[in-house]
Amino acid sequence: MAMIRETIVTTAAPDGAIHIAPLGLIVEDDGFVIAPFHPSATLDNLRAVPFAVANFTDDVRVFAGCLTGRRDWPTTAAAEVPVARLAGALAHAELAVERVTEDDTRPRFYCRVVRIASHAPFLGFNRAQAAVVEAAILVSRLHMLPRDKVERELAYLDIAIGKTAGANEQEAWRWLMAKVAAHHAGGACS
Repeated sequence: MAMIRETIVTTAAPDGAIHIAPLGLIVEDDGFVIAPFHPSATLDNLRAVPFAVANFTDDVRVFAGCLTGRRDWPTTAAAEVPVARLAGALAHAELAVERVTEDDTRPRFYCRVVRIASHAPFLGFNRAQAAVVEAAILVSRLHMLPRDKVERELAYLDIAIGKTAGANEQEAWRWLMAKVAAHHAGGACS
């Protein structure tokens, strides 16, 4: 089984517009494999501009925000690729696509690491951060998962939120729970 790193991936459209998306990257050798779903802005951008940035952040609001219509996070230029990085990332890896394996559901973009940079110290894990990331993954799959499975998993994750969440994790959790409630009610949520 491959190791997956949950990151925030930034890609660029041909006009330079930056797209920010949470995405699990597959660790392979000294690089990463990006496997975006059809259809997606990440997929379109990688085809047009074959570079990306893997942003490593402990601000789980970015994960939750991207899934709930909050994609306006500050960015800054990367050093060696034509794609911006998250300004608030603890670290980032600049990636260049070397080859693509086509697939009808999830093409795989095999990326070489061009540069890695650290910007701030990592001060440790918080169980609530992990809970928000897991909840974000569930929210990204609401259309594919049975409601009872989602509710069971969220109930378990809520324990970590109640015991260990700070303000950022609480805010992210509220955004995700509103998205789940809207989905189950048949409405949209941003």
